[in-house]
Amino acid sequence: MRAYRWVSVFAAGLAFLALYPAFAGSYDLTVMRDALIFAMFAVGLDLFWGRTGILCFGHAAFFGVGGYAMALVTLSPDMPAPAVLGLLAAVALPALLAAIVGYFLFYGGVRGSYFTIVTLALSVIAQQVVIAWSSVTGGDTGLLGIPPLAFGSFDLSGDLASYGLVAVLLALLLAGLRLLTRGRWGQVLKAIGDNEVRAAALGHDAPARLTVAFVLSAAIAGFAGALYVSASGVVAPDMIGLALSTEAVAWVVIGGRGTLIGPVIGAVLVQRAQQEISSFNPVVWPMIIGLMFVAVAFLQSEAVERFARRLASRKSEVAP
Repeated sequence: MRAYRWVSVFAAGLAFLALYPAFAGSYDLTVMRDALIFAMFAVGLDLFWGRTGILCFGHAAFFGVGGYAMALVTLSPDMPAPAVLGLLAAVALPALLAAIVGYFLFYGGVRGSYFTIVTLALSVIAQQVVIAWSSVTGGDTGLLGIPPLAFGSFDLSGDLASYGLVAVLLALLLAGLRLLTRGRWGQVLKAIGDNEVRAAALGHDAPARLTVAFVLSAAIAGFAGALYVSASGVVAPDMIGLALSTEAVAWVVIGGRGTLIGPVIGAVLVQRAQQEISSFNPVVWPMIIGLMFVAVAFLQSEAVERFARRLASRKSEVAP
């Protein structure tokens, strides 16, 4: 996305978010707040996938780990500054998990579809661990009664306050990542995604840079998970499952991979559609998610790329 177009869309989005509370009710504010949290999660995925071209299909594992970390810390009695420590744990644990997984996979030469399959398995394993470890995680039921964010006397439990906080954090995240990806770090990462062998020949440590990008992406997902459980007051195994990972991939694809701001639009649109469709018929939405999974798998396949190249070559042959 060109710089002036990105800035224009970003400014329009800020104006919309600033004016939204003026004509939205309390319920609409909570729905939009949750959509923006999921948008933050999608931005984290797009940071890695959009720059490297490597799809992580288990990104919900980091979102869920961050949510559970926040819940366990804030529900612990006599914990000093629980909100601060919870947010730190929600960022640190997913980042550590991504560092371990990324180190072995990237330095082991695992890329492409193999990386996607491994991360998909990671999400499934994480969900099963959460369900089995019921004495700590609450099992299938999850954990309830998670307190809202509060920093001393500064209470963010209100709908408007929590919405405003999430909107500001998302805007800062987008602006910061835009500067980061347009700088040398982002350009080198994109060069690695385009041709890792050539980037390595130019002296760039591709596995190390991929691992760092993966860790940063996971940390953002964990932070979004912490915000979500603080806003909703509950954390459950569904936050780690494959369904949420599939939705996140769909948000990025719908909004536009590699644009950062596109996944925000995709997440908000899909979340609003989910609210409307689920209120009409709750059975229909899981079917739509299944179709999204099939569509994403098809659109990301090499067969589509080969077909597009073949079609383009035929057009060039026909053209005078």
